[in-house]
Amino acid sequence: MQTNKSALVTLISVFFFWGFVAASNDILIPVFKEKLNLEQWQSQLISVAFYLAYTVGSIIYIGISKIYGSDILNKIGYKNGIALGLCISAIGTLLFYPAAQLVSFNLMITGLFIVALGFSLQQTAANPLAIVMGDPSKGSQRLSLAGGVNNIGTTIGPLVVSYAIFGAVSSGNKLDDIGAVKFPYLILGAAFLIVALIFKFSSLPNKIHDEKQEVINDPTAKKSSLHYPQLVLGMIAIFIYVGVEVATASNLPEYMKQYINIETSQAAPYVSLFWASLMIGRWTSSAGAFDVKPTTKQALRFLMPYLAFGVFLLVNAMAKSDLSVFYPYAFVILVMIGADILSKGNPARQLVIFSICGIAALVIGMLTTGLVSVYLFISVGLFCSTLWPCIFTLAIAGLGKYTNQGSSYLIMMIMGGGLISWLQGWLAGDDLLGIKWSYIVGVFCFIYLAFYGWKSSALLKAQGIDLDAQNTPAH
Repeated sequence: MQTNKSALVTLISVFFFWGFVAASNDILIPVFKEKLNLEQWQSQLISVAFYLAYTVGSIIYIGISKIYGSDILNKIGYKNGIALGLCISAIGTLLFYPAAQLVSFNLMITGLFIVALGFSLQQTAANPLAIVMGDPSKGSQRLSLAGGVNNIGTTIGPLVVSYAIFGAVSSGNKLDDIGAVKFPYLILGAAFLIVALIFKFSSLPNKIHDEKQEVINDPTAKKSSLHYPQLVLGMIAIFIYVGVEVATASNLPEYMKQYINIETSQAAPYVSLFWASLMIGRWTSSAGAFDVKPTTKQALRFLMPYLAFGVFLLVNAMAKSDLSVFYPYAFVILVMIGADILSKGNPARQLVIFSICGIAALVIGMLTTGLVSVYLFISVGLFCSTLWPCIFTLAIAGLGKYTNQGSSYLIMMIMGGGLISWLQGWLAGDDLLGIKWSYIVGVFCFIYLAFYGWKSSALLKAQGIDLDAQNTPAH
């Protein structure tokens, strides 16, 4: 099957928006904390509202589908579903205007909640579309491409929003009027509407559901996807993975402000590097997908991450950031490359190895000071980079006809990004652990993720599934 390249380009544009907005939240959190005199845990309600919307969106989606007796996307169409999701997100951005005018934190997080509610519908439709748009055997590679576009959004989002709010990245300027927050989101809302129109009239397929799957009747099959232990434990793993990823980044500006005197207006390049680290890790993992000689593939394992690092440096050079402070990070990337080589493409093994690296980064980060500790906290992005596809692969392995149902439950658990970041923000209070030692939350998260990598491997072996004989998709 040939891939419709123009339609695929249209599809993956929404992946950019997801990354752009999610990473930009890490700039909004300290901005509102300072201007509204919020506690750290209160400012983390931004993450709670954003990521909880994914769960609410999934529940609404499942509920409406049950009312209609079939998947709602098969009723309205996949590309129409994405267009509708973009319109819902655009409505959310409109609330930023009155929120800024009234200096209302509640109204602002309501707007973010609605934006993410639209993203939930977009994600439900876009991921399966990316898989079926061409050769099925290369579906994971198309998701890798989409993930790369998502990471471009996460890399430039904090820089663009910081520039729109403060006037210049790393300028040290203070925010005089919180009304400046509304402009980047109003522009983003207009972009949502334009892309919604493009989707409506695009050549993307509207129907991808295989009705034959509905008549499969295997008497030995389980009655629900929730009867598979790898999925249930995987749902907890997704909750925790998204949580540690978001919590580490969203608490970073406050840590830098308290420990190395870097103001919020100067934090964007560091937040950008955290999210760029996910791009670096995913590009590294994608080297295994190329059909080239083994020696060339090994060379790509070293070339791809530094190419992605180069993209980060280029974007920040355009934003006139001081690049010299980021050059030592090139040595941290070597650790991630070594961990990737050791994993040998096995998702369970990679989950264990990367989780151990994440634990080491956080523990050493809490025991050190200065930019060294900042680099170590940022490196969590490297070790989180491929955990989503690892967990997803392990969780839905062997589900058969319940694969789509299991996938929906996994998407629902994205809410961990909000709740765990809120937990760390609460523990970061001066009367509790403080911002530095609050990163112990991430250590416990990685301990569970390492456990899941080990346990799921044993569970799948008992079901006759050999992970070493399968290729791991890198999303």
